[in-house]
Amino acid sequence: MSKKKVMFISSTGGHLNELLQLSPMFDNYDYQVITEKTKSNEYLKDIYKDRVGYLVYGTKHHLFSYPFKLIYNCFKSFYLYLKYTPDYIITTGTHTAGPMCCIGKILGSKIIYIETFANMVTKTSTGKLIYLFSDKFIVQWESMKDIYPKSDFWGWIF
Repeated sequence: MSKKKVMFISSTGGHLNELLQLSPMFDNYDYQVITEKTKSNEYLKDIYKDRVGYLVYGTKHHLFSYPFKLIYNCFKSFYLYLKYTPDYIITTGTHTAGPMCCIGKILGSKIIYIETFANMVTKTSTGKLIYLFSDKFIVQWESMKDIYPKSDFWGWIF
């Protein structure tokens, strides 16, 4: 029996750090790791070889270039999705993961979203969107169950 295809995706920084806490389970799947390309995470190629893919780094704080980078990342996300065709997309957010989760949902992947550890009383922008259609929405703080009533509290992934 073949392994389930799972794409693990997040933006760089703390979201990626959270996502990589799940790395002990990667080998249970035919997996891909997708994140933004920065100098701080180029080392992932050394660890995961051809199982890592990169999107363009850009946050909404880069007002002029962000819309262009977002559009580019939407097209690249579509390309990466078609290349890997995951059964599941697991993400800790944020903006980098949004387009991939939308594409995945439309094309039949199951979406598992883990709301960031950094928020214990407020929603993230990406969390608000993906909560509407995710197959499993996980929070790391019990207080977040009040904010996302249909979520599952599984505790911290650290």
